[in-house]
Amino acid sequence: MRRTIAAVLLLGLVAGCGGTAPAEQQQSGQWSFKDDRGKEVTAEKRPERVVAQVSAAGALKDYGINVVGTFGPLKRADGTTDPEAGSIDPSQVTDVTGPGYGEIDFEKFAALNADLVVAGHYPEVSGLWHLTAEFEEKVLKVAPTVGIGQSKIQLPDGVKRFRELAKALGADTGSAKVKADEAAFDKAAARLKDIGAKMTAANQKIQVVGADPKLFYVAVPARNPDLDWYAEELGLPLLTPDKPDAEGGGYFQSLSWENSGTYKEHVIMWDTRQHVLDPEKMKEGHPVFQALPAVQANRFVEWNAVAPLSYASYAAIMNKLADQLDQVLAK
Repeated sequence: MRRTIAAVLLLGLVAGCGGTAPAEQQQSGQWSFKDDRGKEVTAEKRPERVVAQVSAAGALKDYGINVVGTFGPLKRADGTTDPEAGSIDPSQVTDVTGPGYGEIDFEKFAALNADLVVAGHYPEVSGLWHLTAEFEEKVLKVAPTVGIGQSKIQLPDGVKRFRELAKALGADTGSAKVKADEAAFDKAAARLKDIGAKMTAANQKIQVVGADPKLFYVAVPARNPDLDWYAEELGLPLLTPDKPDAEGGGYFQSLSWENSGTYKEHVIMWDTRQHVLDPEKMKEGHPVFQALPAVQANRFVEWNAVAPLSYASYAAIMNKLADQLDQVLAK
């Protein structure tokens, strides 16, 4: 189980689960929202003091809902905001992250008087994203929890689910800003679709990877909602590895560094999270990886694996990816 959880954390399985009913104000005045675990989450009134896992917080903020606290990667060592937190300003929230994965500083959390906690949900792992089942039980004594699905759907579905939650929390999700963000999202998606068509015509592919000092991982697009949508709907030619790991939900194929040359695709898309090796670290002491054509030509682009699920967030991500692909494909 420990390896399973580590695997899930490594490749960051992205996005949200669609197909569930939006929240509504019941006649009694009680607030309710059906989350992606199938739970009808209720409160006596609409929650106003929300604590959320950082990418959930970022998504809600992009729709106009400010949270009072976050848990998960908020800042990097250099003081900059972690990309997982998106548009969140660390100085405007209380970080209640605990010392270990899935733990929170309960004293800090309790002091916030939260009336709702929001985080991602993976069916392969008990508890919520960055909140273990043990700590969720403690949290539930203070506030109800909402779990938004992070797998088995495509990117737009996850974006819409956070839009529904934000609306239930009082956001004007039909505002001019949200409409402009949605238009920018669609325009950026069209850019990737054009690039995908050109790459397919040139018989070029992208392999999406992550790595730690011991293993090299090749992501399975179908198990990651952003990648699945890029491949299936936008036509971006992403490699599907031959033998996804059975353990951990099949999100990737793990390889030894000696076998990191198994796939020799034209472009390498790498997981940009803090705990994953960057391309320069991947090269160190790994001659097989160094010999890959894409590495030799420095054809690397970024994969923001666990970014906030909002139109604003992914419009920026897709435009950046399109810019990077344009640059590396010219090499």
